[in-house]
Amino acid sequence: MKIGVYGLGFMGSTHLKALKKITHAELVAVASDIPERLTGDLSGIQGNIGGPGERLDFSAVRKYSDAYQAVRDHETEAVDLCLPTNLHAPLAIAALEAGKHVLVEKPMALTGEQCDRMIEAARKANKVLMAAQVVRFIPHYRRTAEMVKSGRLGPIRSAIFRRRCAAPAWTGWSANREISGGGIFDLVIHDVDFAVHAFGLPEAVSAVGYEDMPRGIDWITGTYYYASGLVVVISGGWHHPKAFPFSMEFSVIGDNGTVEYSSDGKPATLYRADGEAEPLDTSGPDDWYQAEIEYFLECAGSNRWPEFCPPEDSAAAVKLCNQMVEAREKNGEKIACKL
Repeated sequence: MKIGVYGLGFMGSTHLKALKKITHAELVAVASDIPERLTGDLSGIQGNIGGPGERLDFSAVRKYSDAYQAVRDHETEAVDLCLPTNLHAPLAIAALEAGKHVLVEKPMALTGEQCDRMIEAARKANKVLMAAQVVRFIPHYRRTAEMVKSGRLGPIRSAIFRRRCAAPAWTGWSANREISGGGIFDLVIHDVDFAVHAFGLPEAVSAVGYEDMPRGIDWITGTYYYASGLVVVISGGWHHPKAFPFSMEFSVIGDNGTVEYSSDGKPATLYRADGEAEPLDTSGPDDWYQAEIEYFLECAGSNRWPEFCPPEDSAAAVKLCNQMVEAREKNGEKIACKL
């Protein structure tokens, strides 16, 4: 499938690395408003995971400085949007109206209304729309979700998720909440989406936290309340710029056992109710981004709605993040979820 990658920052560079390993994907167009990056020199790009960018050969691809022109490129069949978050909705809709399948980096958009319009445009165009919620493709998380859904863990009583990193100093726009949504939409949304995927939608939410964007601080601890009695705690965000390391971890507690995982050297393990520990089978792709892009291309190739990572769930995650921010402003007051 012929694809264009628009936005050549950290995530664009990451997606391009993954695309190089996908034999049935052909890169035909790129877009950036930074002229140097259109030469293929992405070596100066850094992020919170993975190594630096690379020098790529863009001699055979069309290059655009205007993303709105790029999404209408005559040859592309699919577009991969890795641009600032405030551009996701208008560019995705423009691409869908131009007859392209769309993969858009998370968060899907900044508001639920924008997400709903994106889904409406995809349905009208009969094209695939998918948000790149990469955590669904990480084996530690994927196996845990399968255990929850299969009932192997029994009734789920509680779950705790944490995800932290330094404020992204590698991009100038992330610190502007109107453009990026801040640390909640940049980072915590991964676990919000996973909670939607594994447990469904809560009845209510409460949250506390602190924001000081000029200093690179934006963190939250949110609690989701479910009709079953399940309580899910999601905590994380940005902790000062540059030096603070990235980490992610979770505990999912059911009647039949607890699954725990930490990116700091603790593989996903089931601690069974009978007292035994059982490492989970987390075999699978080493490149999670490759896995998500391959799945998107598989769906686009057969024009099949991405049921494993549907945009409706991604829209719900955006709406829940906005409700968490609202709840944080009320300093722990529980508010009903109305999505």
